Amino acid sequence: MADTLKLEMVTPYKQVLSVEVDELTAPGFVGELGLLPGHTPLLTTLKVGQLTYKSGGTVTNIAVNWGYLEIEDDTVTVLVDTAEKADEIDLARAKAALGRAEDALNTLSLEDKKYKVMEAALQRALVRIQVAGGGH
Repeated sequence: MADTLKLEMVTPYKQVLSVEVDELTAPGFVGELGLLPGHTPLLTTLKVGQLTYKSGGTVTNIAVNWGYLEIEDDTVTVLVDTAEKADEIDLARAKAALGRAEDALNTLSLEDKKYKVMEAALQRALVRIQVAGGGH
């Protein structure tokens, strides 16, 4: 059994990272996933949330937006729509998106087709703010 996991993260636009990590936590669709070296093979879906990994005592947070995670032979492959590290997030823009989503949700009914879209936008904004360290 290896002492680390190889983490490969890819979006449709680029390879976000390829690093050795000690552990990682991901926002699974049915709950948070914790992965350590020697983990059983697994394929699962990811929801909007914060993916966190630890490497050499350093913790890194990444805002991810929907996707898939596979772990096999101590290699974790993450395929997501978007992935942003804390230093890549424009906090003012994320807060503005949060405001727009909150305003829209206050005016839409649950039956409106745009309601779910705005709920997802709200969730993405909250996660981006959290990862960027802006709290809410």
